[in-house]
Amino acid sequence: MSVFITAEIGINHNGDLQLAKKLIDTAVIAGCDAVKFQKRTVDKVYTQEYLASPRKSPWGETQRAQKEGLEFGKEEYDEIDRYCKEKGIEWFASAWDVDSQIFLRQYDLKYNKVASAMLTNDELLQEIASEGKYTFIATGMSTLDEIDHAVDIFEQAGCPYELMHCNSTYPMPVEDANLKLIRVLADIYKCKVGYSGHEAGTLVSTCAVAAGATSIERHITMDKTMYGSDQKASIEPYELCRLVKDIRDTERIMGTGKKVLTPAEEEVKKKLRG
Repeated sequence: MSVFITAEIGINHNGDLQLAKKLIDTAVIAGCDAVKFQKRTVDKVYTQEYLASPRKSPWGETQRAQKEGLEFGKEEYDEIDRYCKEKGIEWFASAWDVDSQIFLRQYDLKYNKVASAMLTNDELLQEIASEGKYTFIATGMSTLDEIDHAVDIFEQAGCPYELMHCNSTYPMPVEDANLKLIRVLADIYKCKVGYSGHEAGTLVSTCAVAAGATSIERHITMDKTMYGSDQKASIEPYELCRLVKDIRDTERIMGTGKKVLTPAEEEVKKKLRG
């Protein structure tokens, strides 16, 4: 099976549907398998006190204005659903609350995603697991005990899942990647383990494939200098194209692990060994 590559649009669309479409186009051109968004019910995820606190943004002077400005509703997701079908690419989203997960059910999505920040939200995990869809579970900021508990919820529900090794810093220093943990998690949980990266550039994500990652997720942007908290930890279109190519090349480079002489090597053997 090929490494599953997801372009995480998240909230990098900045509330602009046309920008979201450009990001979808970028993922399609690069050869990604899916694009991913984030869905929040603002009043459920954040406290009223937090939402009333000051924050300057293109949408106003409060946290509420900023959070609401970044949220797509049914009209936008209807168009995203239509557009992705037209372009032949899967889409899904990480819900940050139960209402958002229920909202996403109206679309015929193949996949679910548990964001690292939500790994300890039992109510949300149970809601997601109850759907029985293949779920990517990010493990940033989490202890093995916390991962154990989340995995148990999905095991109890009989819901297929794939863990994703992740370091939740934005951007992540490359020395914090700890890619050897991919194999460790695979051995502990006897499941596929992918990598969700927030580092600058593409080298770490490519190395993750060589380290055994079965999926790769990276935030994408049209321009890292745009407004937004995730833009600097994202990769631009040319980087995404290079990453997908490097991942596919790495898969071929890693081979099968079987000791087989290639036809070219057989010819050299005839010459050198007689």
